[in-house]
Amino acid sequence: MTGKISRIVLENSALFLCDMQEKFRHTIQYFPQIVEVSNRMLQAARILNMPIVVTEQYPKGLGPTVPELDVSDLKVFPKTQFSMIIPEVEEYMHKLSDTKSVVLCGIETQACVQQTVQDLLLRNYDVHVIVDASSSRSMVDRMFAFKRMQDAGAVLTTSESMLLALTRDSAHPKFKEIQKLIWTPAPDSGLLHHTIEGETRV
Repeated sequence: MTGKISRIVLENSALFLCDMQEKFRHTIQYFPQIVEVSNRMLQAARILNMPIVVTEQYPKGLGPTVPELDVSDLKVFPKTQFSMIIPEVEEYMHKLSDTKSVVLCGIETQACVQQTVQDLLLRNYDVHVIVDASSSRSMVDRMFAFKRMQDAGAVLTTSESMLLALTRDSAHPKFKEIQKLIWTPAPDSGLLHHTIEGETRV
């Protein structure tokens, strides 16, 4: 049995950044690494002229998007529900009628990211979750959320894999700019299994 092939096409894709806010800085596992990789994706989206959707969960209490991610020129959607698919985002997405795929980064994986994935899949979008740019307070929540999203039909992938998929060819006019973003490997975000004396640990 072969799995579904979900090939992303740049011209039909948007980047979603979910709730990368100040108050999460000291509670989310591998937060600096997640922000660094999310910033790579944000820079790439700008280079490739992708639509970008940014949300903030209850910003009055949880603060703004972290300064490492410069979203000052973007419309930021405040929300209280967990899913990013609030009416204002839906209205914005309707204007992007060519968009068929969403590339998703953010926190928390088992809450806002997972519920966003579910809502996007119900609306027939292809969803690609960047696993090295998504995290939670708990690694258990994070890993099982990834499994649930994959079982639901989302594609789990890495930042470098996604950036190469979006450009597809070293002859792409923006490839050299993208190459600079991935020249240094993405930082370790705790996803590797370490085997010690036959025991597998996360």
